[in-house]
Amino acid sequence: MWRRVRTNRAFQLAAGNLFAGYFSLVAHSTRFVVEPEDIYERIDSCLPAIIAFWHGQHFLTPFMMKPHHKAKVLISRHADAEINAIAAERLGVGTIRGSGATSPRDFHRKGGVSATYAMLDTLAEGINVAMTADVPKISRRAGLGVVTIARHSGRPILPVAMATRNRILLKSWDRASLHLPFGRGAAVAGEPIWVAKDVDEAGLQAARLLVQQRLEAASARAEALLGRDGPGR
Repeated sequence: MWRRVRTNRAFQLAAGNLFAGYFSLVAHSTRFVVEPEDIYERIDSCLPAIIAFWHGQHFLTPFMMKPHHKAKVLISRHADAEINAIAAERLGVGTIRGSGATSPRDFHRKGGVSATYAMLDTLAEGINVAMTADVPKISRRAGLGVVTIARHSGRPILPVAMATRNRILLKSWDRASLHLPFGRGAAVAGEPIWVAKDVDEAGLQAARLLVQQRLEAASARAEALLGRDGPGR
């Protein structure tokens, strides 16, 4: 029954628009502190870029950008992700469909190859790409996808994290939170990460670990700004 409902186009459109409206309410009713204070000057100096974040922190990421920060976000082809895609487009963010995987077979099946080319084309056009750094369903472990895109595009990775004080923690593999309105929030950006085109396998792994470390540090700092300990959810 639920499978039929979630693939119904009318339901997807209604849910996507509802999600977009809800997260817009959360973003505009939340008092955000940003770190560093010159975050937008730093971002503007290295655009277009690959904006990387953890799964579960992606709901409010579109609101971290300014109107002139054109971006497309990578969203899975899965039926459940169609609602997220509709919500993103409703909020003015373009979409690229596909996702990473832990095996070459799944990478092809999930549209990873076509999505990779689409992201490279997007960056070449001067448009930012937003994507989760971790691969389903391994939370908070950066995959090679984000550093591979950086390597071939010559564009930097910007690790970002967002958190809200008012939230409901969800029991999901990605440790997501349902953000609630009318509270405090924090947005943190780490230092950009560049990956050389001629990097070897060891260097690619080192870049992957650096992305992971900076995302964890940004997440922990966002939580600390809200008076909480730990790397966040």
